[in-house]
Amino acid sequence: MTFLIVGGSGFLGSELVRQAKAAGHTTVATYASKPGNSIPDAWRRLALRDAESLDSVVEDAQPRVVINASGGRADWAITADGPVQLALVTAKRGTPLVHVSTDAVFSGAGTLYDESCLPDPVTPYGAAKAAAETGILAVHPKAVVARTSLIIGHGLSVHERLVHELAAGTTDGALYTDDIRCPVHVSDLAAALLELADGSAAGIHHVTGPDALSRHQLGVLIAERDGLDASRLPTGLRADSTTPGPLDIRLDSQATQRHLRTRLRGAREFLSSAAAVQQKG
Repeated sequence: MTFLIVGGSGFLGSELVRQAKAAGHTTVATYASKPGNSIPDAWRRLALRDAESLDSVVEDAQPRVVINASGGRADWAITADGPVQLALVTAKRGTPLVHVSTDAVFSGAGTLYDESCLPDPVTPYGAAKAAAETGILAVHPKAVVARTSLIIGHGLSVHERLVHELAAGTTDGALYTDDIRCPVHVSDLAAALLELADGSAAGIHHVTGPDALSRHQLGVLIAERDGLDASRLPTGLRADSTTPGPLDIRLDSQATQRHLRTRLRGAREFLSSAAAVQQKG
């Protein structure tokens, strides 16, 4: 089976490539500017905003499944329009699509969100992601939209690198004590996405760990795992900052978890010292 991993050069995309290959699948991965560190069977350059490029890449790869793990931030053409164009291409070919979305589609006013909750984004990025979700499911009703949160793992995530920099005093900033999310390990997330790509799932699914933590609590767990001095991590309140966005968003992943073989671990578990020893071993 051939998997096309859009955004295969990124953190999550690289793990998807690794796991798909380990399962014996052929993998074709795309990149926007340069290939990543993973080793798929083939790399393809892709600009999501370019409909002709999308058609060409999908035609060339002839994938059995497409997983879109691309980023794009608040760039509407990449984050909103591009995924919808990808959905059009895959729907036309009858190809299953799994699109990775985000908890940023919510405002935080409701705190705990299951799949029935309607998006109410408060940032341009959240609005672009919400628009992508709506457009994808409109043109490709059998697609999977998988919302997730902070992705952690192997010391390589942006969150883990920030903790090291803050502890070393090599960067400015603070870890907010009022900014709550439900982190997920990149390996758990990738395994869950590959399960959701088997064709039996459709619609919106929440894929996060069960632990709700502030960014500072998460930072302390990372510091303790890595032998850093957690007392050196500066704290702050997002509510007092100029950083836009929701404060408290907790995705409820129980409905999705009931249908997965993969167990979505909480951050307290996968960042424990025992888990760190297992990963090194």
